[in-house]
Amino acid sequence: MRIYRCSNGLCNTSGRQIRAEREKCGLSQEQLAAKVQLNGLNLNQKSISRIETGERIVTDYELIQFAKALDVTVYNLLNIREP
Repeated sequence: MRIYRCSNGLCNTSGRQIRAEREKCGLSQEQLAAKVQLNGLNLNQKSISRIETGERIVTDYELIQFAKALDVTVYNLLNIREP
């Protein structure tokens, strides 16, 4: 599968917002990884780091689990106004 990067060189558009929301919740990357693991998503701290820095893509089902773990909407993580 070919991975396309945004014009800014990142593999995702949600990583920065995931980091901001994680920090707002006072969670470490390790703690966020544990929360999503409890929901059945097998991610570790290294994966969270790579997502936040834009080095790794984020799938739709991962984005949903991040939203649940951080108690925000997917729209928020994509930095889009809700319709």
